[in-house]
Amino acid sequence: MGLKIGITGGIGSGKTFICRLFEALGIPVYNADEEAKRLMNTDIRIKEKLIAQFGESTYKDGLLDRAFLANMVFSDKDKLELLNGIVHPIVIQEAKDWAERQTTRYSLKEAALLFESGSYKELDYTILVTAPMDIRIQRVIERDGATEQQVQERMSKQLSDEEKLQLADFVIVNDGITPLLPQVWTLHQKFLK
Repeated sequence: MGLKIGITGGIGSGKTFICRLFEALGIPVYNADEEAKRLMNTDIRIKEKLIAQFGESTYKDGLLDRAFLANMVFSDKDKLELLNGIVHPIVIQEAKDWAERQTTRYSLKEAALLFESGSYKELDYTILVTAPMDIRIQRVIERDGATEQQVQERMSKQLSDEEKLQLADFVIVNDGITPLLPQVWTLHQKFLK
């Protein structure tokens, strides 16, 4: 088992794109956000706890009703914490098990809430992907068809880049000006040593 590296960034920072660059170098990436969505539909422990906490309407025909759950938790901090308390521990354990099966010198765990969930404590290093706020907002509007207000609301649920910088070991600047490949290549070489 190699190094376990976390990669995070605020919404619209471009962390998924950066992960694709690492994948092109042969590095496996565990996408915690995608895995959380999958596990919410397949893991019986999560399903039972979500139904117990949020009601039978949480699932329709055996699949998570994401809109129902989102409406319930995103305007209520306590309910959001409850949801995260159910899902995060299982996803963190799954990521740990996945990382232990990897045979490369290092693997990446991509997670939007890497610092917020506390899962960064399980990792050897963390990378923060940053981008200016206006660029991030524009990317999310284009990607998700969201309004600027919706994007800012989602951003308010995450730690600021300033807070994340205090916890990150490395930073990749994804501002549309600074070349990305040299930044990724430098970290890749460092992690291979």
